[in-house]
Amino acid sequence: MASEKEVRVGRIVIPASELAWQFVRSSGPGGQHVNRTSSKAVLRFDARHSPHLPDDVRRRLLDREKARLTRDGALLITSQRHRDQRRNIADCLAKLSVIVARSLAVPKVRRPTKTPRSVVKKRLEGKRRRAETKRLRSRVAD
Repeated sequence: MASEKEVRVGRIVIPASELAWQFVRSSGPGGQHVNRTSSKAVLRFDARHSPHLPDDVRRRLLDREKARLTRDGALLITSQRHRDQRRNIADCLAKLSVIVARSLAVPKVRRPTKTPRSVVKKRLEGKRRRAETKRLRSRVAD
């Protein structure tokens, strides 16, 4: 069931053999049946050592998803949104594809801009006016 799924995002294909699944009991509603089924899906993907991720994508993924990483660099994704195990598997795969797609996008480099002279002049003029106003409020010397 879960072993046949692979994740395709752009030029990256993560085969099913790279994905490790674990199924545990889910919290939430479900009545007596919730104590018998393990519908929560936990997906483990070794992002740090995967040969299927380019180095730049791997670096961005590891930087962005620090909260989901284990000490050995495995990405943990869980889903217990649905009562059905198959739907939770699909949800985990969708989450993984979104994470990889976000890591594919190269962030724009911010170039710091210089403050225009007119803005600096306007700010200093306002400060001068305010200082003059306060100076006029003070007592007059004899």
